[in-house]
Amino acid sequence: MAKKSVASLQTGSKRLTKAIKMVKSPKTGAYMFTEAIMSPDDVNDWMSKQ
Repeated sequence: MAKKSVASLQTGSKRLTKAIKMVKSPKTGAYMFTEAIMSPDDVNDWMSKQ
């Protein structure tokens, strides 16, 4: 199960995106949030990885 939340960030001439994904821990069963700042083109690839 993944929750997708994307915010656009602009720094100078570069356009960046902060993506937050909710991931279930296989060990404890608890949900964790992982965050990454990346290019908008890479968001869908990052979201599909587990």
